[in-house]
Amino acid sequence: MKCTRIYFPETKMTHTEVKSLDVILDNKQRVGYCSGEVVSGHVSLKLSEATTVKIIKVLLKGYAQVSWMHKRSLCSEEKKCLSLSKTLVPTAGPQNIILDSGTYEIPFDLQLPQSPLVSSFSGKHGRVYFMVQAVLKRPFHKSQCVCRELCIISHIDVNLLLQSQVSQTCKKMVGCWIFTSGPISLTVSLDRQGYCNGESIPIYALIENRSSRLVVPKAVVYQIQTYTAKGKTKRIKQVVASARGNIVPSDTSSRWNGKALKIPPISPSILNSDILRVEYLLAVIVQIPGTKNLEVQFPVVIGTKGLDMNSCSIVNMSLLYPTFTLPDIAEAPPSYAEVMSEEQFGEHRTSTCQSQADWLLDGSAFACVQQFRFQPPPPYSEVGRFFILPFFLLHL
Repeated sequence: MKCTRIYFPETKMTHTEVKSLDVILDNKQRVGYCSGEVVSGHVSLKLSEATTVKIIKVLLKGYAQVSWMHKRSLCSEEKKCLSLSKTLVPTAGPQNIILDSGTYEIPFDLQLPQSPLVSSFSGKHGRVYFMVQAVLKRPFHKSQCVCRELCIISHIDVNLLLQSQVSQTCKKMVGCWIFTSGPISLTVSLDRQGYCNGESIPIYALIENRSSRLVVPKAVVYQIQTYTAKGKTKRIKQVVASARGNIVPSDTSSRWNGKALKIPPISPSILNSDILRVEYLLAVIVQIPGTKNLEVQFPVVIGTKGLDMNSCSIVNMSLLYPTFTLPDIAEAPPSYAEVMSEEQFGEHRTSTCQSQADWLLDGSAFACVQQFRFQPPPPYSEVGRFFILPFFLLHL
């Protein structure tokens, strides 16, 4: 776990007798904590001379914060998610104590509540964060504080939830009135609605294309961040995973028998916060040229099934503080045969040859033009995605 040491501006170590104050958490390799677990460590205090201490305590705090601009006004809200505290020095009574110069390591442990917690998260307009804070109070001095960030993971067991099968069907006529070319229908089924990082969502679908157009099916997983403050709501929707199917020509059908859509490292769903929610939506879309797409949607929950809840070793910080970028490798384009049949190729070749200008047909350039005009495009390559056409072809 990445531990961040935070000093507050008003609590900098301005007194020479206190050389350093720090919070050290046990098991530094640990990534996150879950409900009911114990957060342990020690407060490290180094004194240059004998010092009177009023109190040394440790606190565990958690907050959900949202903020964005709406019509030149700021919409913001903060809610406390967690508050625990424990006094370390003095161990009994309110009296002050005197600590000699030297280094002190004062152990502490704080048990998280058994009730579900809100997972740590950082989004575009808000975040959920937790911290362990050590506080040193001395007579006639300002309090001195130091914090370390703590990652909390809310356990969602998809073995117990969202295991029922779901299915949807939708249908659309392409064109209108006398120009109607035929219906396109889409039926999609999922065996469950709860998944975890690293799993693949098996999608069962039937796409029937009775229209005169080529259609392309694809599946997309969206992450939806919802922020609420002062009665207003802000939503951010972004793609976190996608997969494309093969082109479905006119008067044909295509079936997905468990097409796999892998879930990348993403934050678990956050469903128990009033001001910040993280939800996921699976959409299967049939892209239709020239008209609105056909689409079915299923809400899905991303849980923590399969995690070792004693160490949470599978989860990393990138899940809870994600950044989404475009993939480095683009999808391969459809093959030449999928786009143009042999009959279409023959008709196109005949009509094109008849329309050539006399000067071109009589010249030697015609043979060179024909060599390139009807050739399939070069095979797609992940290394070289672009190719250069002969200059004279750009003017045809």
